[in-house]
Amino acid sequence: MRLQDKVSIITGAAQGIGQATALKFATEGAIVIACDVQPEAVQATVERCRALGARAEGFVVSVTDRAQIDAMVQAVLGRFGRIDVLVNNAGITRDARLQKMTEAQFDAVIDVNLRGVFHCAQAVVDTMIGQGSGVILNASSVVGLYGNFGQTNYAAAKSGVIGFTRTWSRELGPKGVRVNAVAPGFVETPILATIPDKVLQQMRDEVPLKRLGHPQEIANVYAFLASDEASYVNGAVIEVSGGLTL
Repeated sequence: MRLQDKVSIITGAAQGIGQATALKFATEGAIVIACDVQPEAVQATVERCRALGARAEGFVVSVTDRAQIDAMVQAVLGRFGRIDVLVNNAGITRDARLQKMTEAQFDAVIDVNLRGVFHCAQAVVDTMIGQGSGVILNASSVVGLYGNFGQTNYAAAKSGVIGFTRTWSRELGPKGVRVNAVAPGFVETPILATIPDKVLQQMRDEVPLKRLGHPQEIANVYAFLASDEASYVNGAVIEVSGGLTL
């Protein structure tokens, strides 16, 4: 098992890519710390991880609330004594064209998708430095690389996450902490639930593989990056998009 006994905090773990990552880490032997704002869904993820034979704990945490994050981190340290992996997966969308985007829409996405990544990373970094080891994995997006119509806020946040990743990899690499990002393309998650079938088909047609990604396919990349198999991967932004941007 590639992640045997690695204490792994995963935000946004109640559904989609976050849940798939929690389950993948469970199969790889990790101690899974599932965090999300949805209490029942967090518990469901924890129970599924335990059914796979993993040790798992759930925390109701908003990544916009530093006090909640700090309390979760202290609880994890109190229980397990270390933190090996942080997957900054939590994210939301509030789409609108530039002329129509409200400040509330802009601020909500920046707070969760950008500031939340900062909060969580800062909350665990001293522990990882003290251990002399750790992995921080950040969720970016192909939108952060190339932009997307109607997603000023999301594109800005996901571009910012790339900036975080490259900066932190320089700062923390000498201290034994690796930092990388994953940039998914179109993935079948609840975030796409409101998109009409016609538009979804257009999205599929844009991808050379002619399909949307599955959450498990992103989770597989996170598991690799979290493992010792990726011990010389630092500061990378790995696109997982089926060739969308070719």
